Amino acid sequence: MFKTFINVFKIKDLRRRILFVFLMLVVVRIGSGIPVAGVDPDVFKELFNATGDSMSFFDAITGGSFERMSVFALSITPYITSSIIMQLLTIAIPKLEEMQRDGERGRKKMTQITRLVTVGLALLESTAMAIGFGRSGYLTEFNALYVILVIAVLTGGSTVLMWIGEQITEHGIGNGISIVLIINIISRIPSDLVSLYEQFIKGQIVAKGILSGVIIAAIIIGTVVLVVYLQNAERKIPVQYSQKVQGRRQVGGNATHIPLKVNTAGVIPVIFAQSLMQTPVIIVSLVKGQNGVEGFWGHILKGLSQSNWFKTDQFVYTIGALVYVLLIIAFAYFYTSITFNPFEIANNMKKQGGSIPGIRPGQPTVDYLQGVLKNIIFIGAIGLSIVAILPIVFNGLFGADVSFGGTSIIIIVGVIIETLKQVESQMMVRNYKGFLD
Repeated sequence: MFKTFINVFKIKDLRRRILFVFLMLVVVRIGSGIPVAGVDPDVFKELFNATGDSMSFFDAITGGSFERMSVFALSITPYITSSIIMQLLTIAIPKLEEMQRDGERGRKKMTQITRLVTVGLALLESTAMAIGFGRSGYLTEFNALYVILVIAVLTGGSTVLMWIGEQITEHGIGNGISIVLIINIISRIPSDLVSLYEQFIKGQIVAKGILSGVIIAAIIIGTVVLVVYLQNAERKIPVQYSQKVQGRRQVGGNATHIPLKVNTAGVIPVIFAQSLMQTPVIIVSLVKGQNGVEGFWGHILKGLSQSNWFKTDQFVYTIGALVYVLLIIAFAYFYTSITFNPFEIANNMKKQGGSIPGIRPGQPTVDYLQGVLKNIIFIGAIGLSIVAILPIVFNGLFGADVSFGGTSIIIIVGVIIETLKQVESQMMVRNYKGFLD
């Protein structure tokens, strides 16, 4: 591994690309520390603390930018949302689906539309935030000038991050948007580890401190191992192609397979479920404060908040964790159903003379693929649920206060694996051994 790492920097083009990525990430972190003019940072920090853990995930993926209300407070979340929206619309709108299939030309058009939708979402979010913060007294002055200033800075910051991500993809080592996302998440981990150390290890007797450290390390390492396994696990469907005669040669007759990933939907189901459950809590917290709603609806909101799950003194609210798991499973099926088309795969196999051994081409192949897919989606969704819930259980039972959780680990591991594959492919072109060999 060390020799492979050294070989990376022996390649001039690859060394230049990695240096470019590093400089871009430095810009990202500098921008994350520059506060937006017109926002009172002290008052906003009090607001953030008052909402409990409701905004912890959003703050984690922005690298603390949201808590500091920096120029990059929106991070690249508008771009991620825009990409998901475009992916969903591609299924619903035939013209977009046709555009997606139109090779490089169609891809460029889709990218341009995604950019425009990103700017629109950033403008909408920043406008809502500026007006909401102004009415709640979180701006130094609430007037048209300050509102426009906050809107312009937040929208511009999100657009700049989108541009940086695209530049990393083009001139760096690929996965630009994802790399910007994980550098924000990783930037929060050191402070979280310090928090865990001060809370569970510092000041304890040696034996208890060592035991606490071992338990914390075991939970983190175990979660990472589970995520790696989940990301790489796949079900291989064998495919046999019939022989054809072209001229005087026989072609085809080879055997291959269709790789169906166990975690077919990636981290999207967790993000969807988390957003759906936390949005009402965040809105109420911003409008009425943490204790603004009492009675039945107050209990419902507490059940939706992850900060109340698995606490021994109010265990009834842990029913929200069950709803969370059910939502993850439901979204895993939903997202896979709109991104994976068994009918199209079966049709392409039939046109190319391919078939699954023991399964007739056509509708029987479609039914077989759908049956296999239903089983592996469930397995993947259960794995996702375990990864997402495990840190929340630890936080609830032991009162840990960390911003990163299972979702962050899934994102980090997934992006690192894909980035290593990108670097490896460039090394293999130059006859160097890769990281994953």
